Amino acid sequence: MSPTMRRFATTVTLTMAALLAACDMLGGESPEKIAAAREAEGKAIGGACRHAGRAIEDCYALNRKADKSAVFTGWREMNDYMRENKIESVSPQSTTQVAKAAEKPAAETPGEAAVAAGEKRPLKAALPGKGKVKDAKGHDS
Repeated sequence: MSPTMRRFATTVTLTMAALLAACDMLGGESPEKIAAAREAEGKAIGGACRHAGRAIEDCYALNRKADKSAVFTGWREMNDYMRENKIESVSPQSTTQVAKAAEKPAAETPGEAAVAAGEKRPLKAALPGKGKVKDAKGHDS
């Protein structure tokens, strides 16, 4: 290989290496980083559940999207820590509200919230820029 070709190949190789190294800086997260973040989040959830005195099954039910093995690991680590340091669990303040929120997805619009609350009156919304108020069927009121 000639010195010019060797220099060109070296330049191309170094440029490609620099571009590949910059991928992480551009916001592209690697699968390893995503897995590590999910693991850490699951451990934090499990630890918080144990500190709140929740059973592991309740913790799974309240955090369906979390990785169960990570949640259990965090729960177990917090349990060991609390036993070693004689720390009492802190009871949650709104146990029933949290359980109900986990069972039902949150209403996305005020109309859905009114229906979920059992309201029978029509929802009224102002039209943008008109200043008029219309009911759910589109009539002026």
